[in-house]
Amino acid sequence: MNLILLGAPGSGKGTQAKFLAEHYKIKKIVVGDILREEVKNNTPLGKVVSEYMNKGVLVPDNIIIKVIQEKLNSSGFILDGFPRNLVQAKMLEEILKEKALSLDRVIYLKVNEEKAVERLSGRRVCKNCGAIYHIVNMPPQKEGICDKCGEKLMIRDDDREETVKKRWQVFRRETSSLIDHYLKDSKLLEVDANKSKEEVFSEIKKALNSYGKDKDSSGN
Repeated sequence: MNLILLGAPGSGKGTQAKFLAEHYKIKKIVVGDILREEVKNNTPLGKVVSEYMNKGVLVPDNIIIKVIQEKLNSSGFILDGFPRNLVQAKMLEEILKEKALSLDRVIYLKVNEEKAVERLSGRRVCKNCGAIYHIVNMPPQKEGICDKCGEKLMIRDDDREETVKKRWQVFRRETSSLIDHYLKDSKLLEVDANKSKEEVFSEIKKALNSYGKDKDSSGN
């Protein structure tokens, strides 16, 4: 199964991507994580990416495409964070065609701005091991300290409230045509992402299982 996961910052893409990868035994390709790793390691690419992330704007297509071409090398994947616009979607179609792969479903996690800001502004990340917490939903045992390694927790620059709001608006503006594109292509699965992560995953599984049965019965 080859999937795309769409959703504004704070929609829960990271959590659902992990659930889906584990449940369906498919490869998880999280563009944001790949780019942040480049930033963390202070690579030449990371230095460029950092400038865009800190401003709350999207990383240019030419940078993202290079990452996708390197990582997308087998069937059975879930793409998180790509494509973000119609141009990238067309680029992805070309990559898939070159690699003789096809896209099954596009899962759109629809979340409102208030919920997104609440989720991300409360997120804390360990600067040492990368463990993620939330001050309300999943707080550490000791405030500000990682349970796993004892290092100090931090707020990522792109999780600060003012940046989150800007990222959310950019997502809506950039991806409206993309959502319409996949809707017309009959691949879009829209899920209410304001619900709990368990409820969202349950809804996704039901829809994907139904899709699989329809696909099998049609022979396509």
